[in-house]
Amino acid sequence: MSTNDTLSRVLAGRFPDPDGPGFIQVATRHVVLGPSLAARAPELLRDCGITGRRLAVVSDPDTQRVLGARIEVALAGADTRIDRVVLERNPHPDEETVARVQEAAASSEALVAVGSGTINDITKMAAFRLNKPYAVFGTAPSMNGYTSPTAAITVHGHKKSLAAAAAAGVFLDIGVLAAAPARMIRAGLGDSICRCTAQADWLLAHLLRGDPYREAPFALLREDEEPLLAAPEALMAGDRSAMERLARTLVLSGFGMAICGNSKPASQGEHLISHYADMLAKPQWQQNLHGEQIAVTTLTMARLQQRALTEYAPQLRPASVTEGEVRSHFGPELGDTCWAEFGRKQPDEATREAINGRLATVWPAIRDRIAAVTRPAQQLHDILRRAGAPTTPADLGWPAAFYRDAILHAREIRDRWTFLDFAADIGALREAAA
Repeated sequence: MSTNDTLSRVLAGRFPDPDGPGFIQVATRHVVLGPSLAARAPELLRDCGITGRRLAVVSDPDTQRVLGARIEVALAGADTRIDRVVLERNPHPDEETVARVQEAAASSEALVAVGSGTINDITKMAAFRLNKPYAVFGTAPSMNGYTSPTAAITVHGHKKSLAAAAAAGVFLDIGVLAAAPARMIRAGLGDSICRCTAQADWLLAHLLRGDPYREAPFALLREDEEPLLAAPEALMAGDRSAMERLARTLVLSGFGMAICGNSKPASQGEHLISHYADMLAKPQWQQNLHGEQIAVTTLTMARLQQRALTEYAPQLRPASVTEGEVRSHFGPELGDTCWAEFGRKQPDEATREAINGRLATVWPAIRDRIAAVTRPAQQLHDILRRAGAPTTPADLGWPAAFYRDAILHAREIRDRWTFLDFAADIGALREAAA
């Protein structure tokens, strides 16, 4: 890794903050992308401050086979006691699973996750609640949460982004990542390609509602995004430099969330639609990876944003969704928690009038600024197609009626105002979902 690339400068505290004076600072200061990292596990953990003699190593049967067993051998050889926590295959990232890991790791001095999205989220959440350090050895380039201080956890059926521990160290063996199943590599591409839709959503909320916004998360991605998206075939062919670029993008996307203290830079309308599906899809339907879903939902948001930016002279209408309708759609218990989130972002009459005043006077300037950070939906579709990634709800096994409901109701699950809300408030969401 060059000492002058973005990641190296961030880790060294030498990347200028585009939002103000000084340099970007992150909690995770030890990120290693390289070959043959399992044998170096004791050294890598010492370097990031994990020196305990009793460690909980968390994996599932697949990640245990791919990498976990080698890490356990390397650590045990360094006279460390291992509390081996092997969850079931495809564990659920929910409160109950987090509690199981907490109990298993209660006597350990630190936790070590061996896996990708779900294993990492469960472990970082358990570490946070135990107030213990954790590190992660990634097994797939499938998501951008390695360096994020948040975890996607389902609480009483409601998928939420919760504050969690920042990793003391993130270790990504490029050979292991390149050998991951192709669909997991495509999932990482899917979780990366939503930068443009997430940025457009966040910028819209900033320009119309005054929500806080930062350019820094997107500045971190600028160096790698264009070459990554220009060559999806190389990534899928196992090219090591392409794989390192994807890994770097995922790490830097996580850092973007870390410096903002939330998931807004990387999770907006496209993630709301995906989370809706996680919450309400039938158990017997096809099981998908998070990034596979984000690939499809990003295309939906890109098309919706294009239409909103080019086809309408928008004015917000009074809110039309009632608490009773939300409870009816989601059921009593889940409906209550959704309404608590959704109700917080509904504009009152004074706010709506202020927004409409801005739309009437400066919408062309707002529209142009947002358009400048987007990518055409067709371009995104072509990139995903060239990688063999899913591009339609049918590719994910989602019925058309279910996906239409997801587009219409995803905005109701979270207090995050996106183009889904904008389209609904100007009376255009049902047309977009048709």
